Amino acid sequence: MEMRSFFGVDSSSSNYMISNLEVDPSRSPFIQDRLEVLFEDHSIENIKKLVKNLIVGEKTYKVVCLNNFVIGQTKKISQPERRRIERELGLCIEGDPDLNYPEVIFGLILIDGTWYFGKHLKSESIWRKHLHKPNSYSTALSTRVARAVANIAIPQPQNIRAIDPCCGIGTVIVEALSMGIDIEGRDINHFVCSGSRENIAYFGLQGKITLGPISEVTEHYDVAIIDLPYNLFTHSSREDQYNILKHARRIADRVVVVTIETIDDLIHDAGFTIADRCIAKKQSFLRQILLCQ
Repeated sequence: MEMRSFFGVDSSSSNYMISNLEVDPSRSPFIQDRLEVLFEDHSIENIKKLVKNLIVGEKTYKVVCLNNFVIGQTKKISQPERRRIERELGLCIEGDPDLNYPEVIFGLILIDGTWYFGKHLKSESIWRKHLHKPNSYSTALSTRVARAVANIAIPQPQNIRAIDPCCGIGTVIVEALSMGIDIEGRDINHFVCSGSRENIAYFGLQGKITLGPISEVTEHYDVAIIDLPYNLFTHSSREDQYNILKHARRIADRVVVVTIETIDDLIHDAGFTIADRCIAKKQSFLRQILLCQ
């Protein structure tokens, strides 16, 4: 099987990643650009020779140089230099260039002495459209973190069933549904269930929100996402948290837990192993995001 490389670039920082998995950048709240690498070489002159073999057909195209910020140890390339590179490389491609409305966009990027050329796709940043909801509260996960949590829990959504049994106002549910993830929500608070349903409908999405505790769940899921209750609407004691985790172990194979407290002992007692973890900050809140299995 042919293995293709993909670069994901966060245009707001110097971060980039390379992967053999084709991932829609619109799923990520961080990746701004994706480059499907077709050619790579240490010499830009060799890249010019390689692109002459491209078959564009009747589609129009243009070339963009992505080095408009510092990437790792690679300095930013000035705008005049980027335009020159784009023009010279574009002239090497057999086809009909269109700088305004191209059907195909090719990207070029220099990273640590190597040039990479391929098909370029820019993220739509769909998550930004979800920043303003009809219902929200101050301690809810930010939209960006909620989308990241959904991606951590369900990186490949095909044939995966997920549940958010403490869904609150539905921030994670909205992000997951917008990425085509099969997920349903649940909460013990009538008011937040109503707010979650309204938020889902506001963005033209369809999802099931059920009123009731996790202890009443009888179906089994591949993944559960649990942002443990800690706000004014629903306060939970350590015993409550343990019971939630215990039932999560019963209904799901993997769980992503979001907590403002260190609860490693409760997770271990519930029968989980923490496979990975990170910290997310929101004002004075420090949240631990734990991948458990």
